[in-house]
Amino acid sequence: MTPVILLAAQRESAEVTDWAARIGWVVGLALFVALVYWLMREGWKWRGTLQSDLPALPTAPDEPGEARLGMSGRYHGSTTAGQWLDRIVAHGLGARSRVELTLTDAGLDVVRPGATDFFVPVGALREARLDKGIAGKVLTEGGLLVVTWEHGGRLLDSGFRSDRAAEHNEWVETLNQMINKTETEGAR
Repeated sequence: MTPVILLAAQRESAEVTDWAARIGWVVGLALFVALVYWLMREGWKWRGTLQSDLPALPTAPDEPGEARLGMSGRYHGSTTAGQWLDRIVAHGLGARSRVELTLTDAGLDVVRPGATDFFVPVGALREARLDKGIAGKVLTEGGLLVVTWEHGGRLLDSGFRSDRAAEHNEWVETLNQMINKTETEGAR
């Protein structure tokens, strides 16, 4: 019993917080987070440098024609065709954003507020399908409209999700009909 009595008899308690160690850990953790962020940013810039051979994105013609379909939703990014994790970051294609898609006889107009708009001419369209993921974004089966197109000799997949997912099937059918019609006319 003597040790307990001696402990209770002391005038001040032991130091509860070691402020120097706590501040050291907080600063160390903050530096680690900053390092990880910087490395991610450098990786993004390096990927852009590797993809710098991709030519500038086409813009919509002055007279694109009458709209066949329209859709508002989200743009989830573009990847190398068939490789859903190989994100294309050149020319802002890797940035997710809101999107307004318009399909005309001239092609697919992609308007992205706050990001680079682009236009896919009908001759560059290769395929449209429903998929479940692109560029690290995974959704339910068939929850993503993926349009395959050619740009600068490279096939790209661009992923879109409509605010009304029921529209996806109509887009796939219409795009594939346009692509088949263009390929048939080009073969003649």
